[in-house]
Amino acid sequence: MSTAIAPKAQIPDVAGQITYAMRSMGVAPIPRNYELFYEAYIGSNPTLTRELAALGKNATQEELDAIGAKYFPHHAARVFDEAHTRLASELDAVLRALRQEQTTLESYNRLLGETSESISSRSHNSAELLRSAIDMLATATGDTMAHGEKTVEHVVERSQEMDLVRKELDEYKRIANTDSLTRLSNRRAFEDRLICIFDNQLTRPTTALVLADIDHFKRVNDTFGHPVGDKILATVASIIRANVRRDVFVARVGGEEFALILEATSIEEVTTVCERIRRTLEATPFKNSRTRVDYGPITLSLGICMASEAADSGELYNKADLALYCAKNAGRNCSSVYQDGMQKDFTKSWLIYKN
Repeated sequence: MSTAIAPKAQIPDVAGQITYAMRSMGVAPIPRNYELFYEAYIGSNPTLTRELAALGKNATQEELDAIGAKYFPHHAARVFDEAHTRLASELDAVLRALRQEQTTLESYNRLLGETSESISSRSHNSAELLRSAIDMLATATGDTMAHGEKTVEHVVERSQEMDLVRKELDEYKRIANTDSLTRLSNRRAFEDRLICIFDNQLTRPTTALVLADIDHFKRVNDTFGHPVGDKILATVASIIRANVRRDVFVARVGGEEFALILEATSIEEVTTVCERIRRTLEATPFKNSRTRVDYGPITLSLGICMASEAADSGELYNKADLALYCAKNAGRNCSSVYQDGMQKDFTKSWLIYKN
């Protein structure tokens, strides 16, 4: 029994089509970009595909890397490695230049010593001695100055290049720790910040964790679609950010879940902040300006716990989560402060991001 083989013309040239798509969008043909377009082509992640298509033509590398960091964490790590290698190379070049400068100065010092010995010698007449010393010093000084100028120029160039690499690293770190939809910190950054709370025992008693969750958000997505849901998420994020101090850490830690870390505060102040956020959101209309479709009301439930109530970051998170559950159970659209004796009659997975 023979097996039919499809003609080559009928076999889709996936690589060729992906390469063509990248070229038509003006995207650099580098491996991490190819991985993005490959995932979009095979359609395994519809959200990624939509975000990539939304960039249109002439997408910047920063925009592409932001999507890559969101869906492929190894992208950011690879960029860090590349920048680290460049930084190390530039630093090595600066050190070599400085070592050369040190060698030149040592040679110049030896020459000064020889000249001094020659001047102190009585074996030469004064005119001959002076003329010889001046010639030697003039030549050596000129050579040393010229070499010094080149070294300074070289060091300045390398320093500027290292500064560019440092800025590039800072930018990729920002991208890796930023939620692309809301522009808030993401789960990765939140986990780092949460752990840091317990590094300083002096500030821990006046630090609070707030977990907030949009009420009935799945119903919004199911009724109006994910594009509307994304716009609502961005609006909620901006309302939270606008109603807290600039030094308050705010992150999106899940689909419709947010976290706030407030320092140098009291439970009364935290409660006031949460109520201000909740009431502002409750009073915000969510309507389509063109069709006049009303997507609201959009409300938040919030759980509050002071770090002094917990022994470590995991316990603090769990207790704030428990307070949030109690706010949900109390009818939603309210704030709840953790208290001993609170109980949770179900298990919900509030997973913090893990590498």
